[in-house]
Amino acid sequence: MERDKRLNTPESEHPARWWSTTADGHLLCELCPRNCSLREGQRGLCFVRQAKDGRMILTTYGRSSGFAIDPIEKKPLHHFYPGSRILSFGTAGCNLNCKFCQNADISKAKDTDRLVVAASPTEIARAAERQGVPAVAYTYNDPIIFAEYAIDTALACRERGIRNVAVTAGYIHPVPRQEFFAVMDAANIDLKSFSDYFYHRLCGGHLQPVLDTLAYVHHETDCWLEITTLIIPGYNDSPQELAALSHWIAKELGSDVPLHFSAFRPAWKMPDTPPTPRQTLSLARKIALDAGLHYVYTGNLHDREGGTTFCPVCHAKLIVRDWYDIHQYNVDLDGHCPDCQNRIAGHFGNRPGKQPSAPG
Repeated sequence: MERDKRLNTPESEHPARWWSTTADGHLLCELCPRNCSLREGQRGLCFVRQAKDGRMILTTYGRSSGFAIDPIEKKPLHHFYPGSRILSFGTAGCNLNCKFCQNADISKAKDTDRLVVAASPTEIARAAERQGVPAVAYTYNDPIIFAEYAIDTALACRERGIRNVAVTAGYIHPVPRQEFFAVMDAANIDLKSFSDYFYHRLCGGHLQPVLDTLAYVHHETDCWLEITTLIIPGYNDSPQELAALSHWIAKELGSDVPLHFSAFRPAWKMPDTPPTPRQTLSLARKIALDAGLHYVYTGNLHDREGGTTFCPVCHAKLIVRDWYDIHQYNVDLDGHCPDCQNRIAGHFGNRPGKQPSAPG
């Protein structure tokens, strides 16, 4: 997959789905709750969906900002074949406008020159197969805004027995949501806060659509779900909010959905906000465990205990992580604790990095 000089030509424009024409002739994007209404030539807030010649197009189909092979724990996914590798890629743009974005050079990009790699869905699937990588991650920016490209790539991967992972904020309407998650084997969805005020003020969105996506994925699909909350000092780190968030997960999704608390680093439009203190993440983890969640992790800082998977029954250390390295692995192929035989929620190989073949 090399730089293609034709990336900015009309051949790279792809018909978009999930839109309609309004009575006044605008094109209404029906992909996400932003519901952008576009005149000819206009782009949505995501920047990559555009009204052109009376139809909506996706301008980033087949165009990536780059590829990397990562540990699955980096997504983060701790209960989906721990220790395995995953081919990661993204495009550009985003349908939220988070002032604290930790990946703003890609997700906030308005310059299509960042899309330097041309790769069709089949080429991506073949690259994963060639590298011996058992899964592909749609990440770096939100794959929801390139859903057509992600879905086609996921289908190409499934034909080769390669699994698919979405890393997303979950800001999507019900119809495309059903089609998108039907081809994903696992997802890490951001729950940025448990406050609609936070979502409105800092992200330009709303909380409820994200809660709806979390509930849908967990209850209505076979897609494995983990959740990440970036803890920002002074904004979403109060014990009351963390307790409310944790209790909602326990009640609405169940105790077995893993929750990751991640440390904020000054970024994008919040360069003066201090980084998250270690003790804040430790407190958040304790609050979530006290709320009844079985698997709570800390990330984006060095915390060996916060990265370890414990048996929720006998509290044995089952998977000990140091950053993304696995130092101890004590679960069998079915995910049982060797000490008490409790079944650990998730998908596991019989050793780190091992995945059984995916169904075609």
